[in-house]
Amino acid sequence: MYQRRDFYRHARYVHGWLSAFAFIVLIFFAATGLFLNNPDWFKSKNAEQTTTLTLPPTLVASLQTQENPSQSIVEYVRSKQPLIGRYQSSEVLDGEVMIRLESPAGSTDLWVLLDNGDVEITQKPATPVSLLNDLHRGKNVGTAWHWLIDISAIIIILLSLAGYILFLTIKARLVTHLLLTACSLSAIILLIWSAI
Repeated sequence: MYQRRDFYRHARYVHGWLSAFAFIVLIFFAATGLFLNNPDWFKSKNAEQTTTLTLPPTLVASLQTQENPSQSIVEYVRSKQPLIGRYQSSEVLDGEVMIRLESPAGSTDLWVLLDNGDVEITQKPATPVSLLNDLHRGKNVGTAWHWLIDISAIIIILLSLAGYILFLTIKARLVTHLLLTACSLSAIILLIWSAI
């Protein structure tokens, strides 16, 4: 008897302690999930900006000896002007280097001619909605944000389990609660089945 009472008391504590953080996270992911599911609600254009610069001859000579000079190019260009994104990919082909940088804040494409050092920089900042959507999906984010998503998921699962345990402790409504659970599971299974 006491063990069961202690178990339910601990479930209430866990549910209460996790609620504040979990509700904020739930609101964020629910709102950004709505944006993802309804992209036409917020139509806005990304203002693409293109600039150019020329690498110094000494750097060009050094780059020509490297198998993949992408990192050196990004470091130099970033020292001259702000760039959006982190290194994503690059390709070196016939004296040309194409570099792609991406982050939730937007993207940058660098096109470099290694024979004369000309660099074309095209930057596409994210719209507020695309920024939130990328954060929601964990796309092009750093390690800290991936950890936040994982920790949030674990906390929400614990919160839901603790709440569900409390939900089932009301003996007078146990049959109703079990019926609600069965109906909810059936509805979700049917929706998954219809979506496949």
